[in-house]
Amino acid sequence: MPRAVVLLSGGMDSTTTLAIAVSRGFECLALSFAYGQRHAVELEAARAVAKHHGVRQETVTIDLRSLGGSALTADIPVPKDRPLAEMGKEIPITYVPARNTIFLSFALGWAEVTGARDIFLGVNALDYSGYPDCRPEYIAAFERMANLATKAGVEGARFTIHTPLIAMTKKEIIAAGLALGVDYGRTVSCYDPAPGPLACGRCDACRLRLGAFAGLGKKDPAAYR
Repeated sequence: MPRAVVLLSGGMDSTTTLAIAVSRGFECLALSFAYGQRHAVELEAARAVAKHHGVRQETVTIDLRSLGGSALTADIPVPKDRPLAEMGKEIPITYVPARNTIFLSFALGWAEVTGARDIFLGVNALDYSGYPDCRPEYIAAFERMANLATKAGVEGARFTIHTPLIAMTKKEIIAAGLALGVDYGRTVSCYDPAPGPLACGRCDACRLRLGAFAGLGKKDPAAYR
């Protein structure tokens, strides 16, 4: 079985991505991050998802609160009740500076050490909140860099960054996950959860998720306030 590193936050998209990687026959290594995010409850979800799939998981601690600049890592209110039509028009305050670049760099290092040549990332360029590091051109640029900046890449063992959700709507993502048996009750997407796993239902992530489930005529199994 080819080996792959899968970035696993414990949210809906990364959990679906892990299920897809497993279904494609990869031996998966799940990589999660405790980076000072206010929604750290997602790490508990990541552990539950990894355990369910029987994959090895590692959690890296990086305190991005020292940099700030985001509602997820600083004392800045998380936007609530934004109309879906407004999302994606501008880069929101929930953007964490350079987050995917940092995460992918760690994933690349672990892939090189473990002999994996495939990295899976659950970014999405359609129903998303305007993050620049979720775009196809960014992923292509990082993949080029990965093969220029590593011993494995220079010696011909090329890395591939897989983004199976990048051109899918949230409805399509959920439908794909359900077809693979994903239990979305294990996942946490909320940017500003109450103490414990209760989602706010009002942040961008919650509204996109709830809208997608409603569009499929299904009830979101996550717990909301």
